[in-house]
Amino acid sequence: MFSFKNFLKGSAFILSILFLILLVTGISYYAIDYVQKKNNLMDIEEYSPIASLVVDENIVKKSKYPFIDVHSHQWDMSYSNLKKLVSEMDSLNMAYMINLSGSGFGTFLGNQALMDKNLEKSLSNVKQNYPERFGVFVNIDFKKIDDDNFAQNSVKIIENAVNQGVIGLKVYKDLGLSIKDSSGKRVKVDDPRLSPIWEICGKLKIPVLIHSGEPSPFFDPIDKYNERWLHARQKPGSFRPPEKFPSFKTVMSEQSNMFEKHPNTTFINAHMGWMANDLDALGKHLDKFPNVYTEIGAVIGELGRQPRRARQFFLDYQDRIMFGKDTYKKSEFDVYFRVLETSDEYFDYYRKRHGLWKMYGLNLPDEVLKKVYYKNALKLFPNINVKMFQ
Repeated sequence: MFSFKNFLKGSAFILSILFLILLVTGISYYAIDYVQKKNNLMDIEEYSPIASLVVDENIVKKSKYPFIDVHSHQWDMSYSNLKKLVSEMDSLNMAYMINLSGSGFGTFLGNQALMDKNLEKSLSNVKQNYPERFGVFVNIDFKKIDDDNFAQNSVKIIENAVNQGVIGLKVYKDLGLSIKDSSGKRVKVDDPRLSPIWEICGKLKIPVLIHSGEPSPFFDPIDKYNERWLHARQKPGSFRPPEKFPSFKTVMSEQSNMFEKHPNTTFINAHMGWMANDLDALGKHLDKFPNVYTEIGAVIGELGRQPRRARQFFLDYQDRIMFGKDTYKKSEFDVYFRVLETSDEYFDYYRKRHGLWKMYGLNLPDEVLKKVYYKNALKLFPNINVKMFQ
């Protein structure tokens, strides 16, 4: 039978047990911390050595020439005050920014009405305030691939978007990785049901910037041999285990097959096609597909660790590479400028999990810099005012 006295006794016992557990846990953590400090042990995330190496240090806060960022994401463009962003762009010498996320988060929610509204408002915000500083891309919801008239509706969305002022189509990485059709099958990058989309972009002369796959180590076992192990620890959802995803080779082969089938469409292979760690392969890729360009968003760390090979690659393919950053953060652009413009040695990337190595400058010739910064992009986007670069 319940009694308040028995309840108090039981509660006291439980509290005593909890206190004992907390005490033991606290002592254990203290002991571990003491042993670590005594033996000079630390986690790799904590280890941040200051190099004793004395070398030139040229921090570049502003690019040598005005540049076009062909790979940016401004999710709030439909309602944000663009004045602050333009001020930051001016301080970086960024003449023009392309917002690849024109249709907004509605793309991932599968809400076409929301996508249309976001695109309309983003374009309106640009036109009313800074029409010469921004370009906007449209997005397609590929999860609707089994809908009646999917191809016809997608073509219409693109045509309407271009009539409104859109200058390209951005394809997110879920195509080829996680999107499935109604039968449960993965939608491949080269799925023939998508061909009308690529064809209309070619007809309208707008480029398709496509992100396929992930860095190749993301598909490898997460063990001591994986150079992106720290990334897996901090962002485990970024990795692609074989029991859930296709292999890196499979996704890249599908993408190449799609490029080959649509020679009249211009493609921008995002992130150097995740081949910045294998520039011989990327060179062969560009040789095979004259309709493909690439950009350096999120892979400057790969280029900076192989300065001699990367510099030669930029010289060899100077007409096919453009500047891109991906996630917009003003404080991170200086690393891009430093790699591209200087001969600096042994400096850090801004995010440890992207690579536990040091970087070196490529010291690119002025004419190559101009092509990477703006000339190559001007070839693909004739709407951009060339006077900003004279």
